[in-house]
Amino acid sequence: MTAEPQETPAPPSPAGRGRVAAFFDLDKTIIATSSSGVFSKPFYAGGLITRGDVLRSAYAHFLFLVGSADEDQTERMRRHLSELVTGWDVSKVQQIVAETVHELIDPYVYAEAVNLIAEHHDLGHDVVIVSASGAELVEPIATVLGADHVISSRMAVEDGRYTGAIDFYAYGEQKAAAMRELAQTRGYALERCYAYSDSVTDAPMLATVGHAFAVNPDRTLRRVAADNGWGILTFMRPVALRSALRPPTPVLAAAGVLAAGLAVWVAWRIWRRAAR
Repeated sequence: MTAEPQETPAPPSPAGRGRVAAFFDLDKTIIATSSSGVFSKPFYAGGLITRGDVLRSAYAHFLFLVGSADEDQTERMRRHLSELVTGWDVSKVQQIVAETVHELIDPYVYAEAVNLIAEHHDLGHDVVIVSASGAELVEPIATVLGADHVISSRMAVEDGRYTGAIDFYAYGEQKAAAMRELAQTRGYALERCYAYSDSVTDAPMLATVGHAFAVNPDRTLRRVAADNGWGILTFMRPVALRSALRPPTPVLAAAGVLAAGLAVWVAWRIWRRAAR
């Protein structure tokens, strides 16, 4: 993982003031693509969408990848997707995702993100994936990544089919609100937590924690990061997910002083990599 010149982030807080989590945005932060956009072809093959839907999805995916999708376009796409999935069989969606997740997602995962997730696990931190994509897409990816919790959008379901209503849309300030709710439930001390995202729409998410990092930021997010003293990281190496993953090493608590020293060392390593 490489880091661009930046203000040095604050060093990690002392241990013993509450649990710590690392919150990761998914699209263009952990994976170099849109998690929802890449599933348009298998959804078409499965008879869930039409060729016209595929073309609209491809256009939206292009805007996303080049960073041209503004908030209005994102909201229109949200409404379109809500209408699109109305009546879909939830079990069929889950089956398609399970059968294609490795084929479609594996080539796009950032090695730097996988390594950073492993470092947080080494430190004993929980890892939380936070994404505006639907839970049916995000949860299988999060499972493969070894994440501990997921915050994602949830579509309303009735009789095993999507109604078209959205129970929760994990976007903007709603991401931050869900993070605060999870922190209260899990006992996270948010001032000691970490967050990583590529999008300026996730500024509320980044502002919620004590250690925030903008990943591959565009000009707008770079300016916001500078104004707030957030770190800046550059992820450049998409690799096959299964070849990049390594099992997390648990932090042993047998000797209190040794465990605390190890935790401080790993935290310092994360901070130092961002500061370089």
